[in-house]
Amino acid sequence: MVTTASVADRSDFHRILSEWPVSIDRRGILLTTFGESVPFEDFMLSGNLVLVDRGVPDTSGARRVIVSIDAIVGIKIVDPVEMARFTAMGFQAAVRR
Repeated sequence: MVTTASVADRSDFHRILSEWPVSIDRRGILLTTFGESVPFEDFMLSGNLVLVDRGVPDTSGARRVIVSIDAIVGIKIVDPVEMARFTAMGFQAAVRR
């Protein structure tokens, strides 16, 4: 099991999901503290919860999963996206020396 994210990490994941730019498809893979990878085709937020639409049911038949922001340790982006588009999520290029 992966350790839980810090308070700063959780607020960052909430910000990233809530400010997801329209120019990037709402698809990816959530990495959780349970060691699971949850693919998603879309998502919605409610407070500290994320409802993800898996698109295709998992082995137990579930198409949608509700995950606490606290349980997210990473988000994988599955589509090829130009790095510059992530500035809308608050990312910025590191200064090259």
